[in-house]
Amino acid sequence: MSKVINLNQVRKQKARTAKRAKADQNAARHGRKKADRALDAAQSDKALQDHEAHKRDEDE
Repeated sequence: MSKVINLNQVRKQKARTAKRAKADQNAARHGRKKADRALDAAQSDKALQDHEAHKRDEDE
């Protein structure tokens, strides 16, 4: 015989899990020190500049 499931509890648990996942994403994105954010921004800017430096001129 099947186990009886309370659908309200299942729905609420699913919502809690989704909310917890969203909170973890936000904590990873916003819960960092200013120096860490600045370092990441500088590294991405440098990578973009290096990529742009390798482009060929279109003189043709």
